[in-house]
Amino acid sequence: MKKLFKVFKSRLVLVGTALLLQIFWWLLFLGRLTSYSVFINGFFRVVSILILLYLIRKDENSSYKIAWIIVVMGFPLFGGVLYLMIGNKKPSKRLAVRMALVKEEMRQTMSQNEWVLHEIDAQDPSIAGNIRYIGTYGPYPVWKNTEVTYYPLGEDMFAAMVEDLKKAEHYIFLEYFIIQEGLMWNAILAILEQKVKQGVDVRLIYDDVGCVSLLPFHYADLMERKGIKCLAFNRFVPFLSLVMNNRDHRKILVIDGHTAYNGGINLADEYINQKLRFGHWKDTGVRLHGDAVFNFSLMFLEVWNAFRAPDLDYSVFKPRIWHKEPFEEDGYVVPYADTPLDNEEMGENVYINILNQAKDYVYIATPYLLISDEMENALCLASKRGVDVRILMPGIPDKPTVFYMAKSYYPPLLKAGVQIYEYTPGFVHAKSYVCDDKVATVGTINMDFRSLYLHFECGTFLYGCKAVLDVKKDMEDCFLKCHQVSLGDCRQGLIGNMISSVLRVIAPLM
Repeated sequence: MKKLFKVFKSRLVLVGTALLLQIFWWLLFLGRLTSYSVFINGFFRVVSILILLYLIRKDENSSYKIAWIIVVMGFPLFGGVLYLMIGNKKPSKRLAVRMALVKEEMRQTMSQNEWVLHEIDAQDPSIAGNIRYIGTYGPYPVWKNTEVTYYPLGEDMFAAMVEDLKKAEHYIFLEYFIIQEGLMWNAILAILEQKVKQGVDVRLIYDDVGCVSLLPFHYADLMERKGIKCLAFNRFVPFLSLVMNNRDHRKILVIDGHTAYNGGINLADEYINQKLRFGHWKDTGVRLHGDAVFNFSLMFLEVWNAFRAPDLDYSVFKPRIWHKEPFEEDGYVVPYADTPLDNEEMGENVYINILNQAKDYVYIATPYLLISDEMENALCLASKRGVDVRILMPGIPDKPTVFYMAKSYYPPLLKAGVQIYEYTPGFVHAKSYVCDDKVATVGTINMDFRSLYLHFECGTFLYGCKAVLDVKKDMEDCFLKCHQVSLGDCRQGLIGNMISSVLRVIAPLM
């Protein structure tokens, strides 16, 4: 009984109940309102028509527009109002203004390293073009003098993180989507508390929705009492708005400005296979040691400075401030971020550029596959050009409905020659691309609409690094443990195909 009472008192249940009550109230209110007069009824229909015209001319992803056009046409009385309530993909004005101001202050600090870019241009102009795009529209510069270590499993990366955290002497930045008490977080928290006592500046950002069922509402205050400066990003308010979908999905750890970790690995036990939820949890990450870490420091400060007392002298966070020895040179590294604050889908565009430039192969790992027409075309065209395109997907999904939606994208990809592998031991949470033994990217960016259009994300673009071949080998090892999907596996019958079609239409709204 106590456990049941605790569940009903949980923040997730309280928030869910509040949202359901709002939905019920709105439906009741609009139903009553439209029944009063022909004038009100007509007014709502006019609103829906205006919304349709607005959507048709809006410069936005076509799949997202089509989904809303179908909703508005299917429910002409309420569809337009529903779009006004939850159809806007942009963050709240307060959030957007604060972060835009910080980004503008940083712009000069984030200028491109032109001499490095010219060096790459002489080796491969197409790859230089992708790096130039990141540097112009990010803007996140390319760096040399950075050692890259690739981790094929979360538990491997966790062990390295612990050792580096113990060596921290000046500051630690952590920015994560999910934090949950358990072996992983408790071990890290113990080190952070010890470091605070030693005078290390420890700062933590966690996403409030990502942790809504995992941490208490006042967890940030608890961290502050421990001496850890803490920010709960975009506090979840139980009010119907798509603004709450703009989550901080990044995973960043920076230590003393010269060491950083990035990848799909959150701070919870399933990510290191200490808690089994969906079979074996396959995740990936990278450790950077060198000049490129500065990009991750700036990404963290971009969020931190928007809501806390700002650090305006960014030069004090450069990697060589607390590391005077030379860094190892290992190819070229570009840590980059994506944000819903602009109209630049950087995460998706970096992926599409890799596909468009590929000559031999592209191997992809992603937990979700809800993609735009542009991404689907890029995958299919690469395969039709003769590129070996393979996608690693979960064998045991964490979200069955979303996984079923992903399967609706399988047939056109398979017909174009794209190979799809489902990881039979369990769940794939990795977000990785590797191409032609030259290029790889590892980070937080899923191949779904939320990740590509709504979330704050980040990744690490690698060119000519030894770790690129490590990513390739890991992918090849995973394919051996997979079931390769055939067109025969996709046959669902008439009803199944109809359900898949409906799910594919609403996929952009998920």
